[in-house]
Amino acid sequence: MQDTVATLISALLGAGLYATMSYGLALIYGVMKIINLANAGVLMLGAYVTWWMWDGFALNPLLAPLIILPAFYLFGVVLERIAVRRVLEQEPIVSLLLLFGVWLILQNIAYAVWTGDTRSIETPFVEATFKIWGIQLALPRVYVFVAGALTLAVLQLFLTKTQFGRAIRAVAQDREAARLAGIDVDRIYSAAFGLGIALSAFAGSLLSLIFPFGPDFGQTLQLKSFCIVVLGGLESFVGVAFGAIVLSLAEAFGLRWMPASYQNLISFVLLVVVLIAFPKGIAGLLRSLRRV
Repeated sequence: MQDTVATLISALLGAGLYATMSYGLALIYGVMKIINLANAGVLMLGAYVTWWMWDGFALNPLLAPLIILPAFYLFGVVLERIAVRRVLEQEPIVSLLLLFGVWLILQNIAYAVWTGDTRSIETPFVEATFKIWGIQLALPRVYVFVAGALTLAVLQLFLTKTQFGRAIRAVAQDREAARLAGIDVDRIYSAAFGLGIALSAFAGSLLSLIFPFGPDFGQTLQLKSFCIVVLGGLESFVGVAFGAIVLSLAEAFGLRWMPASYQNLISFVLLVVVLIAFPKGIAGLLRSLRRV
């Protein structure tokens, strides 16, 4: 019984981590209908900047997001205006190749600046653990879970309760109708892309508290993010959270009977099954059931 409870808690904490690293990907696709292949590079860079501020300036890693969020938001806005905006009306493959190129550039910048050595953050907080119901838990994983839950709540409030958030939702639903209603669609695109990049960098900052990382950091995590976004529905943050829970539960319980090396296999088999059975994800399935 205790093993089952421990597995459930581990899956829940893992879901918080997975959801956090997928929100930025979901936001950019939901508004702009492009797949951000640079997500892995931004995750990696967020982790490196957190380490750099801790190692070089003795900044508490928990405070790093206060700098990372606005800095990467500006980076995303600039990238959208000078590059992404030019390919929005092109075939989808063009934006895919552009953002894949951005990913490679970010990766090679990391190699040039920080070399290929693996880095990690070591503080008393990062190494702290505690027990609950006799189960040993890592404090950073609980912190990341709480940060992910708060991020979801803030995003939902922003998109539903603020005028700018409602404008973002309007553009996501129908760009031309939003333009006719007087919404500055180009401004919304810049803001959405900047926010998506900032969220990905924030996730990278949080992940640096849990995992060692190098320039290749984020590749496997990006594939998991794609799986989560497809599971949850491409345009729903709540769906992304549910998708993260489904994936994390599948991995946690699957690994009780399978070797750890099969963890990624579980993710991708689940992705293929969902694409075949529920191509609109969990959110789309729930909407269909409500109509019945």
